[in-house]
Order: sequence, then structure tokens, then C-alpha cells
Amino acid sequence: MTQYLFYYLITINVLTFIIFVFDKQRSIYGGWRIPEKVLWLLSLLGGSLGGIMAMEIARHKRRKANFYLIMYLIILAQAVAIYLLLKKAP
Repeated sequence: MTQYLFYYLITINVLTFIIFVFDKQRSIYGGWRIPEKVLWLLSLLGGSLGGIMAMEIARHKRRKANFYLIMYLIILAQAVAIYLLLKKAP
């Protein structure tokens, strides 16, 4: 089970990173964009570190304070969930 979780988290973070960077490219060169709700959902599903890395490396969504706030709230919620799960574990 732990092995599957590890592979899932690697996959979702790489996917989230790629989609954030793709959206950044679309913002530069034009075309349809990925809705912010989709970016937040990917982060919420476990890709938050990939999203934050893409925001920093590609300088994407860095001027949008509310986007940053929601991303860090997602990370905080994930940290609390992990803490509670580990606390419950025998």
C-alpha cells in the first residue's frame, strides 16, 4: 500500500508541475488556459509540491496573492490531515 501511495504522489506531483508550466506557456504565447480551479484541484489531490515548485521555477501565478493563499491553505490542510492520520496510527 505504501508503495502505491509513493508512486501516486510522484505521478500527481509531476503531472501538476507539467500542467502548471503548460498553463504558464499558454499565458505567454496565447491560447486557452487551464482554469485555476483545475490547478487547485490537482494540488488538493496531492500535487501541491509540484504546483508550488512550478510557481517558483516558471514564475507562474506569483503576482496573484489569492492564488498563493489558496495553495498554501491546501498545503496546510494536507499537513494537518497527515498529522491526524499519523497520530491515529498505532
